[in-house]
Amino acid sequence: MPATYLMPTYNRQPISFTRGSGSWLYTKDDTPYLDALTGIAVCGLGHCHPQVTDAIQQQAATLVHTSNLFGIDWQERAGETLCTAAQMDSVFFANSGAEANEAALKLARLYAHQQGFKRPKVIVMEQSFHGRTLLSLSATANPKAREGFYTLDADFIRVPFGDVAAIKQAAQDHDDICAVFVEPIQGEGGLNTAANGFTYLEELQAECETHNWLFMLDEVQTGNGRTGKYFAYQHSNARPDVLTTAKGLGNGFPVGACMVRGRANGLFGAGSHGSTYGGTPLASRVVHSVYEVLANSDIMDNAVREGLFIRETIVDALGQYGVSSRGAGMMIGISLPENVDCRQLVDRARDEQKMIINVTGGHVVRLLPPLNMSRDESTQVAERLIDLLKPSF
Repeated sequence: MPATYLMPTYNRQPISFTRGSGSWLYTKDDTPYLDALTGIAVCGLGHCHPQVTDAIQQQAATLVHTSNLFGIDWQERAGETLCTAAQMDSVFFANSGAEANEAALKLARLYAHQQGFKRPKVIVMEQSFHGRTLLSLSATANPKAREGFYTLDADFIRVPFGDVAAIKQAAQDHDDICAVFVEPIQGEGGLNTAANGFTYLEELQAECETHNWLFMLDEVQTGNGRTGKYFAYQHSNARPDVLTTAKGLGNGFPVGACMVRGRANGLFGAGSHGSTYGGTPLASRVVHSVYEVLANSDIMDNAVREGLFIRETIVDALGQYGVSSRGAGMMIGISLPENVDCRQLVDRARDEQKMIINVTGGHVVRLLPPLNMSRDESTQVAERLIDLLKPSF
């Protein structure tokens, strides 16, 4: 009998949690772990938020699924609240961020097809991550994730993140571009931010307007209050034609969304796209519940305050060693000197500090704590990370 019947697609850590509450995870013996990763930016309201839990319980006891062959009241309500928050016109609900991004890329192709393109190209960024379905994987930069899957490389043009001049050059070199697809902050790529911050998005939108391209934002990780705005692009004056999100959208319940406005609105018609589980009564009620919590509290303001506090506390203590920070709100990157051995930091944080973290981009500690983390918990995140890192210098 095998040790596990699960495919070995994950490098799992040697630990399992049996329950969660707020900013904390607990093992079977009730040992608490401070969760500064939240399922990779998923549980933005913390584990088992009472309002979301109540919505799940009530809807699970009422109606879980009917299919999109019928009208779904909660889907209509969730669509209205989400499009209002995002300043978009309409939404397609999916099950994940990868599926939301797949929908966005299909929209770009359909947009180009209606203009007579035979094989259009989408501009994407170096160090990007958009998912693991074939088209979203083709848009992703990570060579390890792409290896062996015969990705559709000819359909994408890759340029450096934050480099508008490279996009201008691509426009000169190619006459078959139909869209730009970009993360406002690159999460998997190392918490990369553009040198001019969110103004970068305004410059990208201007290029898209000049060339009649779709301006498409992947806010799977940056959305739903993570950066201190409902969506990260709202830190700027930019407005996307296509906007995707997932992760914190359901606070742990699997759901994703692809939103459109303007020239991208109306591209999909009946039969052009679909999802069996997209926008079920249960998923939609969860989306609406998360929106209600975020819209009727100071949680996003708290994310800004506590995120800045964590960053400043760590840099004040370790800046002399070349440690710096980047990000926005509770999307925090702690950049370490490249001579620091980061390979054991995740294990050491878990075993020595009883804290869950992540390392991305080779030498960046990625912190994605709950948006509603208390000051005491934020202090613990900073202090535990400082204690973890100090011996490295």
